[in-house]
Amino acid sequence: MDDHLIGWLTSLDEDRLARVLANRPDAIAAPWPRRLDALAQRLTDTFAVMEVMRGLPLPPLELLQACLVIGGRPTEDELARFLGVSTSAVIPWLDHLYDHAVAWPGRDGRITVADAVARWWTAPCGLGEPLGAYLDSWKLSTDALRRMCRVLDLSPHGGRRQVIARITALLGDCERLGALLDDAPDGTLGMLDDFAWDGPVRSVNGNRFITPGTPEKWALDRGLLFRTQWDLAEMPREVALALRGPDYRGPFTPYPPDLATAEADADGVEHAMCLAAPHVLDRATALLENVDKTPLPLLKNGGVGVREIKRLARETGCAEDETRLLLEVCAVARLIAIDEEAGGLTPAARYDAWRLEEAPMRLRVLLAAWWRMERSSLRRVDGRHPAALGDDPAGETIARIRWALFAALAEIPEGRAFATLPELVQRVHWRAPLLDRELLDGCAAAVLDEARLLGLVACDTLTALGRALAPLAAVAGDETRECVPEVEHDPALAKAATHAMASAQRTALFGADLTAVVTGPPSVELAALLDRAADRESQGTASVWRFSPASVRRALDGGDTADTLIADLSEAGTLPQPLTYLIRDVARRHGEVTVSSVGCIVQGSDPALLAEIAAHRKLAKLGLRLLAPTVLAGAAPAAATLAALREAGYAPVPVDDTGEITVRREPQGGRLILLPGGRVAELEPSGPLLEPPPDPREHARRLLVSGGPVAAAAQPRQTWAVIGRMATRLPAAQQSLLGFVVDRDVRAMITLADGVTATVSHGELRSGVLDAWCEEAGDYLEFPLNEIASVTADC
Repeated sequence: MDDHLIGWLTSLDEDRLARVLANRPDAIAAPWPRRLDALAQRLTDTFAVMEVMRGLPLPPLELLQACLVIGGRPTEDELARFLGVSTSAVIPWLDHLYDHAVAWPGRDGRITVADAVARWWTAPCGLGEPLGAYLDSWKLSTDALRRMCRVLDLSPHGGRRQVIARITALLGDCERLGALLDDAPDGTLGMLDDFAWDGPVRSVNGNRFITPGTPEKWALDRGLLFRTQWDLAEMPREVALALRGPDYRGPFTPYPPDLATAEADADGVEHAMCLAAPHVLDRATALLENVDKTPLPLLKNGGVGVREIKRLARETGCAEDETRLLLEVCAVARLIAIDEEAGGLTPAARYDAWRLEEAPMRLRVLLAAWWRMERSSLRRVDGRHPAALGDDPAGETIARIRWALFAALAEIPEGRAFATLPELVQRVHWRAPLLDRELLDGCAAAVLDEARLLGLVACDTLTALGRALAPLAAVAGDETRECVPEVEHDPALAKAATHAMASAQRTALFGADLTAVVTGPPSVELAALLDRAADRESQGTASVWRFSPASVRRALDGGDTADTLIADLSEAGTLPQPLTYLIRDVARRHGEVTVSSVGCIVQGSDPALLAEIAAHRKLAKLGLRLLAPTVLAGAAPAAATLAALREAGYAPVPVDDTGEITVRREPQGGRLILLPGGRVAELEPSGPLLEPPPDPREHARRLLVSGGPVAAAAQPRQTWAVIGRMATRLPAAQQSLLGFVVDRDVRAMITLADGVTATVSHGELRSGVLDAWCEEAGDYLEFPLNEIASVTADC
């Protein structure tokens, strides 16, 4: 553990520590650390530090490189000299590093960098390992070092460390190295310059390293190059710096690149958002209803093929790009899923609940899914779109590019728009330089096109929806999550979504030519009503529907009557006489021929038994009638018929369409709801309420009160001795498992003498009690050792 880090954390006040914790929510995730030493361990975790670095802009990353190149624990002034800038230019970005606990200052004014940075960044500023790492390697014997000293005209006497110090002092001195290179064979300087500026590792011809008189052999003998493989060589850091010369300065870009902007029409931006938001919700609903009627088949190698995308676009009235985007967004939102029995994609369990939500909430579900989606629906690879819902090797990087693009757009003032895409991409690269630049260049335009379709970007600037979504990158989640309440229920996004959906038209102009025109984006309810009774002919700034006998009959087949349909349409506008005549004429003829269905079939091998059942007075409500001596037709459904027959003393069994006996399991929880069109759906029980995120200030206050590290932890033998003496209800094996909860932070299920159970981890022994994290309580609790009746492993 780094004592410098603990010392720095101890010196922070509540405000500064809260700022660090706000930037590092991973450090206070449950089970949260009790003391500053535990916090320090989390802050320096290798993977956590790497994750933080991926979100840092260019200047602090350049400072980290400079710290690694200088080595040791540099001061602010040493950093500034190496970078060729004033100390005042460095300090703000150093504070940025401190606020993320990737580096921290000591009481002596020197800067410590987290060890994980050096492990991850092996070639800072394009420089190799320090010379000492090569000279002090087990691959280089002391005799070889002495031979190198003789070649360099240095004294070979003394111990290994003294020899290494002499070599390092010579090769790291620009003037002495220049004098050495005066005697180098022709071609040596050019070769070494290639390593110094375009290294540190380069491919070489291995034969030349063993051929006397070659530049490679000359450099190898003098420690200017080290061959790690037959065809690979590396240049040490000090040699490369000396070759770059005393005037070399490390890269430092404290200011972002210029981003030209142009005026954006605020009214035009809002109008575009208010058109796009209702439209995307309307088309997503149409797509889901289409998939509900006809399962969407998948390709053998995964994903949805171009032919199916074209069919879906044609049947739903969407553009192909729009269809591709909405299909993938709905999949990430868990509104559609693979159904093996249906042979393709069908609406998922969440779809029925989603349909019942208010329009702004449905929109937020779609936006939250796109925000965490790890693919770009409109990105082209080798000139064409990959299969929709197929595997994308870029994965999470695309989501990070999306977040970085929105962060850069959010910096543009309202009323302004970016002038050129290349300048915007350059600004994004400055904000997130560790993103794949080639991938960023390739999918930035596609991400913006998707954002325009969703109403997040218009006129090359963020809309109100986009500005509400931009700050939510930290809580975006990933594709593995079914929902992200932190985004879906964000107050700012909820307000923007409500505003975006408020302009949706709820009225239509009905013409005598049997058309209905909606001037503007129709509300989802109006679009659903018109889609139910008419056929959509066009959409855009104005949408047109046309009524026909077939479309009206479709509405009547769905349960409408002439009166209810006329009443519903009248709420949307004044109906012309030809339309009411059409509806009543189709309704008059509707049902001239009827087709009845049977609730269920009752079969048996004994005709007398079936005749008895048909005549049974208590079963009259089932509407049973004989179709054949051994076949009864019933009006009631199979489940009600089964229950009534059993209540009457018979022993029926259910069978499927093939005649096989079926076993039906009762649903576990849930509730039944009535959906539009008479459909009944069973919803899963509501999950637990969203836990509020950790409060950085509260944790900062608690950690400062708890103070620094306590006395050294007990050794395992001492832990088990205490447990063996106090936890007398436990057998030896369970006492050992409880010891692992204390010493190795394993999870275990404990049961107390009164029958209470708890899942615990991160335990400490204190005054005869186990003080451990309880997952059920979400806090640290104390459990008396003499009350613990059993301990079992929790996997």
